[in-house]
Amino acid sequence: MAYRRLDAVSRLAPAARLLGIRALIAVPVTVAVSAAMFAIASLSPFDPLAVYLGDNYQSATLSQRQAVRAAYDTDVSWYTAWWRWLGDLFSGDLGWSSTQSQSVEAVLTQRMPFTLGLSTAALIAATLIAVTLGALAGMRRGGVLDKICSALSATFAAVPPFVVSLVLVAVLAVGLGLFPTSGARSPGDPYTASGLVGHAVLPFVALTISQVPWLLLTTRAAVVDTAATDAVRAARARGIHGWALLKGHIVPSSIAPTLALLGTRLPEVIAGAAIVETVFGWPGVAAVLVESASALDFSLLATLTVGAALAVLLGSALSDAAATALDPRIGMRA
Repeated sequence: MAYRRLDAVSRLAPAARLLGIRALIAVPVTVAVSAAMFAIASLSPFDPLAVYLGDNYQSATLSQRQAVRAAYDTDVSWYTAWWRWLGDLFSGDLGWSSTQSQSVEAVLTQRMPFTLGLSTAALIAATLIAVTLGALAGMRRGGVLDKICSALSATFAAVPPFVVSLVLVAVLAVGLGLFPTSGARSPGDPYTASGLVGHAVLPFVALTISQVPWLLLTTRAAVVDTAATDAVRAARARGIHGWALLKGHIVPSSIAPTLALLGTRLPEVIAGAAIVETVFGWPGVAAVLVESASALDFSLLATLTVGAALAVLLGSALSDAAATALDPRIGMRA
């Protein structure tokens, strides 16, 4: 028992060390990302007054426009705005969203659960589907299942998420009337568990489909390579076949590429979620992200951008740490 405990600690120590180094690296990276966001956003061709004034934009006088600019600090330089935002952030204040007329914290509290719930559920489902089908297809290379999975994966990998979303809406929502077309509840109704599930089916399916292809193809390729190794041939010679061979010899050696891909696919999950949310009118952060970018709502835009960057860094670090812990042969360096 003591030997097993020491072995587990020795295998987890490199992963923990990797996570610590990545955490230190994440600090300057996120600061640089936030500064770059302010600099790039300041070059936007959009006039934020068009959002703030709405229909009154064309008829507003010069003095009215100057008053609005002064009220929302749109005339300050990007580095001044960035420094103010950074100071407020370190003091625990995420700032005020001018486009949503409420604090950024309130915006995130209301909308982030919808985005996190949809993205997490879709990523978990896509991983389970891709790993299962990829492993089975790799074990039966050249078989019917392998050909079907490879063909479908290649097809859906070339289809953008918004096309999949529009097809689902046209066929299942509009054509057959099986699911709601948009939103997370019926007009005038409160949010309920059953209502959320019913409205989430189509965006969940669309986001899941967009994530399966590359995960499946990566898993299949890793299983095919592992199945051709001398260790697996020796196991087969000893009479180990089927599930025992897959579970005990092939999956542990072929899971590392899939874990690495999961970490690098997080940007696409975030981008895909934004597209899917927009098509289905899902009340996540996608809509406010677009509004904040067009109106130069720096407080909200910076928070969402930095949050996305941290999610990518965290996903990459966790996938690398998991691969290091699962396979002691990996000499992972940050």
